[in-house]
Order: sequence, then structure tokens, then C-alpha cells
Amino acid sequence: MDNFAKDFVVLLQYLLPGFLAAWVFYGFTSYPKPSQFERVIQALIFTFIIQTLVVTERWVAHVIGNYWPFGGWSDQPELFPATVTAIALGAIFSFFANRDGFHKYARKLGVTRETSFPSEWFGTFLKNVTYIVLHLGDERRLYGWPIEWPSDPSEGHFVLEQPSWIVDGKDVPITGVNTIMINVKDVKWVEFMDKTWEKENVKEKP
Repeated sequence: MDNFAKDFVVLLQYLLPGFLAAWVFYGFTSYPKPSQFERVIQALIFTFIIQTLVVTERWVAHVIGNYWPFGGWSDQPELFPATVTAIALGAIFSFFANRDGFHKYARKLGVTRETSFPSEWFGTFLKNVTYIVLHLGDERRLYGWPIEWPSDPSEGHFVLEQPSWIVDGKDVPITGVNTIMINVKDVKWVEFMDKTWEKENVKEKP
């Protein structure tokens, strides 16, 4: 029983950085969390990458230490360097996923036509920074600047600044209201407006 407990602790220390990297990745992106089985597989993949990086870090540290001694590298389970590497790896993967980094170059090589974004919804909002018009289920149209929007088109809320109703093709500002929150379930579709406001701002500058 004691041997089992020790082996379990060692296994946990070995796998923990992989789960930590996956946790950081899903914390910094809008990807939906997969099933428990898929999480374990992802954690194992992250663990393999992390352990490879830690071995490389240890080798680099030894090479540098031959010229500038700065301490020893413990032979015990390398939990601390693995933890730091896991956090950095999860953050790096998040950075590229949120910017379509990996898939952008893969598309140029003809490897794929997919993006790094979790959905077309997410990618469209990320690429179109402009005013939007929400077409509601009761045929009303709401115009405003989105400061928040749901990552999932099936749940969540839009938060619009400078809201106004569009009536007969004209903007009717909602007086006394700074922001308005709309349930995504009440929205039939979304229009992304041309950035004419940018041209107007340029004209107003002296």
C-alpha cells in the first residue's frame, strides 16, 4: 500500500504540469472544455512536450554552468521547472490560438483551410472591430459598440455601448442609457457595419 501511494504521488507529479498547461490554455481562450477523456489525452500530450523541454533546459543549464556556475540541478522530480514550463507553454499556445498563429502559416503551406479559432462566430467578432446591429426576434434592430459578446452563439449576452434603436433607417439614441445588455438567444443575426466612423474621425482632425 505504501509503494502504491508513493508511485501515485510520483505519477501525479509527472502528469500535473500537463494538466496545468491545459488549464492555462482553456483559461486564456474561448475553446469549450472537452470531455474528461480528451482532457487526459491533452494533458498527456502537454506532459510529453513539457518533459522534453525540461530535459533541454537541464542540458542548457549544465552547459552554462560549466562556464558560469550558479547552483546545482536537483536529481529529484523536477516539479518546479516543469511547473514554470507548463505555465509558459499554456500561455504561448493561448497566444497563438487567439491570433490564428499556427493555422495562418499552415494555410499558407496548404496543409489546412481551418483557423485556430474555436468557431466562425469567435473569429468574425475578433476580426471585425466595429459597430454592430443586432436583429432581435421581435423585428427590432439595436445599434451600438460591442464591448463584450458571448464566446458561444447559443448562450451569453451582448453588452453594447452608445445603444440606439434603428427606426425607419435612422438612429434613435436610447437616452439616459450608457450600456445595454442583450441575451444572445433574443438575437436572430448580427450585422457588422462599415468603418465609416473611422473616416469621419479622420476628416474632423485639423
